Amino acid sequence: MTVYFIGAGPGAADLITVRGQQLLRRCPVCLYAGSIMPDELLALCPPDARVIDTGPLTLDQIVDELAAAHTANRDVARLHSGDPSIYSALAEQCRRLDALGIDYEIVPGVPAFAAAAAALGRELTVPGVAQTITLSRVATLSTAMPEREDLRTLAGVGGTLVLHLAAAQIDSVVAELSAGGYCADTPVAVVAFASWPTQVVLRGTLADIAGQMRTAGVTRTAVIVIGDVLAAEGFTDSYLYSADRRRGDRH
Repeated sequence: MTVYFIGAGPGAADLITVRGQQLLRRCPVCLYAGSIMPDELLALCPPDARVIDTGPLTLDQIVDELAAAHTANRDVARLHSGDPSIYSALAEQCRRLDALGIDYEIVPGVPAFAAAAAALGRELTVPGVAQTITLSRVATLSTAMPEREDLRTLAGVGGTLVLHLAAAQIDSVVAELSAGGYCADTPVAVVAFASWPTQVVLRGTLADIAGQMRTAGVTRTAVIVIGDVLAAEGFTDSYLYSADRRRGDRH
């Protein structure tokens, strides 16, 4: 018996990986993360599968379900939106399974920031503009930020900054990034419900993005992208496909 932690992708049912889809079709137990999982994806579960919404459950109750499946020798598809490696509460579940001696496997998925970049039609690492992506979030009552990971500090890193789980605090985000050195005209984009039929895309600057989000009613399930790559023009072409590059040269 194995618990498969499956990245379900950012929203669109067909953005799950082939491996994840195959596992979902055959596992007799499926636990999924609340209302942000598309019905079309859950419809892939076997007709007689035990399908459980973990939204109202505690961690102990979730682990009890996994342990019961282990006792019954029934594989579990544990669906997480996006990719399990980012903001999925994966670590705490794996720690419990390790203690119980229950096998598990992690199946990667399309992360929300990748879906947001696709919706924006932008590469987040442009030659000569930015080669670093910082993925972060903001502190909440339930989850504090570690020391030296505050937005003022991250503003000094440079490159492209991508914020998850921060839409409801956009005013403080703008204030902290401004205090950290970002200019008012720094390009900013917001993608809410990336890849869903309800997807919303906003483009602006640090000075006006908060107002745009209030007007559009964007308060959750959004990715905020900050950086010059969003408006990059006239940059130098990559050496990868340059006529001067010798084939096979990776240095």
